[in-house]
Amino acid sequence: MDATSESIVKPVIPAPSAAVVIALLVGSAFVMILNETIMSVALPALMADLGIGASTAQWLTSGFLLTMAVVIPTTGYLLQRFPPRTIYLASMSLFTVGILIAALAPGFGVLLVGRVVQATGTAVMVPLLITTVMRLVPAERRGRTMGTITIVIAVAPAIGPTMSGLILGALGWRWMFWVVLPIAATALIIGAARLRIPADVRRVPLDVASALISAVAFSGLLFGFSSIGEAMRGEARLTPWIPIVIGALALAIFVTRQLRLQRDNRALLDLRPFAHRSFVVAIILVVLSMMALFGALILLPLYLQGVLGASTLATGLVLLPGGLVMGLLGPVVGRLFDRLGARPLVVPGAIVLCVALWLFTTLGAASPLWMVIAIHVVLTVGLSLMFTPLMTDALGSLPGDLYSHGSAIVTTLQQVAGAAGTALFVAVMTLGSADPSGAIDATGTHMAFLVAAAISIVVVGLSFLVARPSSTTKPTPETATAPAS
Repeated sequence: MDATSESIVKPVIPAPSAAVVIALLVGSAFVMILNETIMSVALPALMADLGIGASTAQWLTSGFLLTMAVVIPTTGYLLQRFPPRTIYLASMSLFTVGILIAALAPGFGVLLVGRVVQATGTAVMVPLLITTVMRLVPAERRGRTMGTITIVIAVAPAIGPTMSGLILGALGWRWMFWVVLPIAATALIIGAARLRIPADVRRVPLDVASALISAVAFSGLLFGFSSIGEAMRGEARLTPWIPIVIGALALAIFVTRQLRLQRDNRALLDLRPFAHRSFVVAIILVVLSMMALFGALILLPLYLQGVLGASTLATGLVLLPGGLVMGLLGPVVGRLFDRLGARPLVVPGAIVLCVALWLFTTLGAASPLWMVIAIHVVLTVGLSLMFTPLMTDALGSLPGDLYSHGSAIVTTLQQVAGAAGTALFVAVMTLGSADPSGAIDATGTHMAFLVAAAISIVVVGLSFLVARPSSTTKPTPETATAPAS
């Protein structure tokens, strides 16, 4: 968010209209974010229907997250260059078209294209939502509104699998998109008719080279990591180390270019937030926690259906309590953060997360569903205690002129971490399978959960590096906001 946005503390449009605008943006963001994880429960059905393996199917989630990571660094430019109404209509149009493409997809390739188009629209919506709230909501009510947004952002990915399971229990996988299509189209029509947000736009330079280099960097790394499982089984068409090396080189070039451009304030993504210790510690913990969250969201449906033989409906219902717990704990954790700071919440949260992931390693071919539900709820409690404090602490440690860049870094790394976690755990599950074909079994899922549990030990150790709150850095409702803009 730029300085102009921060300086506005009163609504620039009447309160009722502001409420309608915010409600429309919150609803749109919820539907879009829901699509990040809606595919996880459907993967087994898609694998059977489309004749693909788990390593290929996981790209329907990883590709979505990766696209967001590539697009999000450009949102700062877009929000300064174009009016909010134009950005909203473009975002919802892309999302709606992507939904339609996915619903009509004849095969995996077209379905993946639809997911990428959806993600392109989704990447812009959350920054637009938070910027609009800062513009329309008075300072004394901003914290309350941001708390609602935080809940939406946290709960939508968690209940995506439940919605998917309910739909797949009665209908085919295409209906996951047909159900969403009229909702998206309605939001687009309402937005065209009602969305009016006064804003100052200005011509700002876009470093196209940086945007292209970042796309090569992130896509190369994630494609390479996602291909390791197939390569180990001799199924990969390309050695995974080639895209990994290309991606790493592109990332190094991207970082070098940003360091040079930021001297003149022309960087696509200013990297000076990494000079702040609190920001770095919080970011590392957020990355590892996001890997655990999306790893669990991708592994659990595969385990429930491939090992326990649960139906898609049962799978969705098993994951529902955890999603509800995240929603209920959101405002509670926010209030505790305002009183206690980050460390008193992050340390116990990391320990709870570690316990949950080690409990997942005890699951086998005959484990009862109630045990899976209980462990998943424990996992979401740990994550709830960590996410909001960490992301708020990360941004609160920065000076005001780096806030927008810090937000972009947090959001980008969130998406990359989710995609990396998905790719890593599916690859481990495939390699650890006792079946030579790499089919889903108890041995493979146990191995994947074991890797996740090992990572959680690192999370616990790093949690003690989170700075203790002081009287000069006491959290305020202004800083306790949603994770990204």
